[in-house]
Amino acid sequence: MDKKDEIILRQLDVIRSMSENNLSRMNEDFWGAPKSGTGLNTAAKDDKKTPPTATDGGENAGKKEEELPPPEKIEDLKEELDSYIGLAEIKKEVNNLINMATVFKRRQEAGLPTTDFSLHMVFTGNPGTGKTMIARLMARIYRSLGILSKGQLVEVDRSGLVAGYVGQTAIKTQQQIQKAIGGVLFIDEAYALNGRSENDFGQEAIDTILKAMEDHRDDLVVIVAGYDELMEKFIHSNPGLESRFNRYLHFEDYTTDEMIGIFKLQCKKGCYQLAEGVENEVREFIEESNDDGITFGNARGVRNIFEHILTEQANRLAAMDEFTKDDLMTITQEDVYHARGMEYDAPMPVPEEKPDEAPAEETVEDAETGAEEAGLPTGAAAENEEPPVDETSGDAEQE
Repeated sequence: MDKKDEIILRQLDVIRSMSENNLSRMNEDFWGAPKSGTGLNTAAKDDKKTPPTATDGGENAGKKEEELPPPEKIEDLKEELDSYIGLAEIKKEVNNLINMATVFKRRQEAGLPTTDFSLHMVFTGNPGTGKTMIARLMARIYRSLGILSKGQLVEVDRSGLVAGYVGQTAIKTQQQIQKAIGGVLFIDEAYALNGRSENDFGQEAIDTILKAMEDHRDDLVVIVAGYDELMEKFIHSNPGLESRFNRYLHFEDYTTDEMIGIFKLQCKKGCYQLAEGVENEVREFIEESNDDGITFGNARGVRNIFEHILTEQANRLAAMDEFTKDDLMTITQEDVYHARGMEYDAPMPVPEEKPDEAPAEETVEDAETGAEEAGLPTGAAAENEEPPVDETSGDAEQE
């Protein structure tokens, strides 16, 4: 074999290797790359990790069902709901929903007819207003009431449902649905699924979700969330969505007092305390940052502020030679100033004012000494001596 043939063979090997790699990538692009925690690949991995038992002789027939913890008590979940800061209207609506779901379930168990009762919901409001938190709680409530079998929350957005190739979106969406069966599928910014162009596959994801809501109506709840106006347009853009989503929960922005409460709750959880007067500085920080509820992000913005302040506290402590446990727990005015990007001038110590000395009480000896110096009688003589008579005064009275 001459050198020319050797070069040709090497080139053919390179071409064959590239072709195999491209085929592998095309397969992943079309069918979706395998993800940990889903699908048949997970079952195989779990089988390898599962130790052999005496009954199967060391060979696992398939993936074993994980034992779920017992359902939580509905009273405990209601108590947790009441402990949340703010959300007055949401708490009222959730309690109404709990009561309706409870009666609906009891009628089913009693063999009584029930009207169509949709558990699917639309959450509207700005970011950071507690939508994901309430969705997670609803999944646990539905399981507590026996409506859902598992009570897990699967949170996705457009990127977790829509793919870039024909036929792949339905598969990708179905994977998320399979993970959510028995619980809640929470789709954040769901309005983004509306077709952005003629070749967009968002509608394919919507159609797949609508079919799953019908096929698994007894063990799947779908909650879609996003901004008010955009979600309104999204729901009314599709008759299927309108018929399945008829329960709306609007999440109001938090007030400044409520955000202060959230900040103090973060401090409590992290074992931090505010030095005297620092709460007012935090309030100003929140108010100046919250020009727009959308960009600030409500509770999310408060958490960001909290983290910025902790960063500045860490910088201050790191510059100290020694610090105590109390120093580690205390957030000072300096920390808040630096988190706001402001210079901090430490107040000058005020000297302690000494109280004015009260005049010493005059003693008997001091009084007698003063009387002697003035030529006045002292002691018993002073007591027996008659007061002098004013002769002038007497003459005047007589006249």
